[in-house]
Amino acid sequence: MNIPRAFSISAVGLCAVGVLAACGPVAATGTSADTTTDDSSSLTVFISGDTNVQDLWEKGIIPAYAEVEPDVAVTTTIDLHGEHDQQTVAKLTTATEAGDAPGFDVVDAGFVVSSAAEAGALLEVDATSVAGLETVPEATIDAGKGVGIPYRASSVLLAYDTTKVDEPPQTLDELLDWVEDNPGEFAYNSPSTGGSGGAFVTTVLDSYLSDADQEAMRAGYAKELEEGWDAGFERLVEIGDSVYQGGVYPNGNNQVIELLAGGEIAMAPVWSDQFITGQATGLIPESVGYTQISDPSFTGSASYLGIPKTSPNTEAAIDLVNFVLSPEGQQIIAEQISGYPVVSLDELPDEVADRFAEADPTALRPGYYSEIGADMSNEWDQRVP
Repeated sequence: MNIPRAFSISAVGLCAVGVLAACGPVAATGTSADTTTDDSSSLTVFISGDTNVQDLWEKGIIPAYAEVEPDVAVTTTIDLHGEHDQQTVAKLTTATEAGDAPGFDVVDAGFVVSSAAEAGALLEVDATSVAGLETVPEATIDAGKGVGIPYRASSVLLAYDTTKVDEPPQTLDELLDWVEDNPGEFAYNSPSTGGSGGAFVTTVLDSYLSDADQEAMRAGYAKELEEGWDAGFERLVEIGDSVYQGGVYPNGNNQVIELLAGGEIAMAPVWSDQFITGQATGLIPESVGYTQISDPSFTGSASYLGIPKTSPNTEAAIDLVNFVLSPEGQQIIAEQISGYPVVSLDELPDEVADRFAEADPTALRPGYYSEIGADMSNEWDQRVP
């Protein structure tokens, strides 16, 4: 699993419609997409990311929305893995400056939403214009810079074997003490191989940084602040002999899950959506529980939608977004990809609310700026194993 698709510069992007053929997006029909329209009965959702997000729209949200609005045809266009995000931002910005329709009406792509926000290419939104935002936490909305519409979230959780652990740690200090008191029972993957291990390392490093320095390292490439990592890396070295097999670091998120599911370890940081899906499919036993630590928490973030300012179909796009934020839309997201709901859990069926009761979607602490994150992984490789 990758770093969560957050509203940050490190999130993946997408490719613009109508640019060079080598950068052409693929429509749901499998053909090059040309979706510019002034007909509000037709909407295009531009996706950047993996096929699971495409499936969420095409197999979940869009069919359900068609039941509510049968006269509105919604299609998708995807740039798989967001290989052309820089070009997309440039093309979207150019379309905005020229007053032209960009060819899509809703953007589901973290990098593009973030960068387009800075370029002034997206429609400004709030709970007045998008009613579905009414119960979304204010901090989550604020992170959207006035244009990003949060619609799902994920974070790293602390998973533990309830047959071995009666009371899991609740803070980072308690977790680190537990690791040293229970040698061999904790594992995290190397940061360069997966975001769950990266979140653990980031959290340890952040515990030695001021709030201002943390914020600067999330907002941009504040390389000069990386010297503040020294104490955190020293702590990671200290616990090295106490992790799995005295200093073995699994290769990727999946290997950590497998160790936990197989009973070889008792505790590990895991992705929320991967863990919840794993339990639903039987990969992870019901005897494995999860919690979130504090002081600081593991990292996580919301994923944001954007509406291009020059789309001719903004009212219809807002209606679609409101459906995504409705209890029905949020339940589809929770069930199909185990994404955290961003609306109040009180609005959702008990089975959905109970599933996320311990995940606390309101406590989402973003990860580092992309270049800072890369430096962190490189430093870990050199200093910890």
